[in-house]
Amino acid sequence: MIHLSPRLAAVAKLVPAGAKPIDVGTDHAMVPVWLVQSGRCEQVLATDIRSGPLKSARALLEKTGTSDRIRLMQTDGLAGIGPADGDTVILAGMGGETMVDILSAASWIREEGALLILEPQSKKADLRRFLRDNGYAVLTEQLVRDAGRIYPVLTARGGESRSYTETELHLGLLDQVARDPLFEEYLDIMRAQAEKAAPYDEAAAALVEEYDEIKRRLSHDDGR
Repeated sequence: MIHLSPRLAAVAKLVPAGAKPIDVGTDHAMVPVWLVQSGRCEQVLATDIRSGPLKSARALLEKTGTSDRIRLMQTDGLAGIGPADGDTVILAGMGGETMVDILSAASWIREEGALLILEPQSKKADLRRFLRDNGYAVLTEQLVRDAGRIYPVLTARGGESRSYTETELHLGLLDQVARDPLFEEYLDIMRAQAEKAAPYDEAAAALVEEYDEIKRRLSHDDGR
C-alpha cells in the first residue's frame, strides 16, 4: 500500500467510496494509486499539464500494478474533460488562483453537482470568494499539518453558498474550522502574516483586529 503524506491522505480520504475521481495536477499520481489500492475507487483519471510528472506517474502505475485502473491524460486543468469522465474533482497542491482559473473554465462541475475536494496552498480567500460568488456551497473545512505547515482542505458542491465575513474568507467558516484542534495555531499564523502587511494595507490591519477578537472569544469559551 502506497504511503501518503498527511496532506494528501486527508485529501484522499474525502473521496467517497465508489466515486469516479479526477485528480487534476496529479504529479506522481500517488493519490490515484492509493484510491485504487485501498479499494475506495475502481477507476481514476489523473491529469497533469506537464509531461515530466506524467512520466513519473506512469512508472509508479507500472510498479504498483495499477495501470489498468488509472488513466493518465496530459491537459491544462480540466480542458477536454467533462461529466462523463468523473463525478469528483480533486485540486490539491496548487495555488488558489490556479484553482479559480481551472474551475472558471469548467462550469459542468457546478451544473452536474460534482464534488470538489480542494487543498489550496495560497490565495485561499480568492478561492473561497470565487466559490461563494459562482454558485458553489462549501460543505466542509478542516486543517491538516504536514511537514511543519498547516493546510486547509475544503469540500464543495454546486449549490447556494452561505454568507462569509471577510475574515472567514481568509480563515474558513468559523463554525467548522474553529472546532479544529489546529485552529488556534493556524489563527496565530494567519495573524502574523496579516500583521506584516498591516503597516501598508488597511485591509490587513483590519484582519489583525478581527483575528485578535476571535482569539479573545476562544479564550473566553475555554474559561481562560
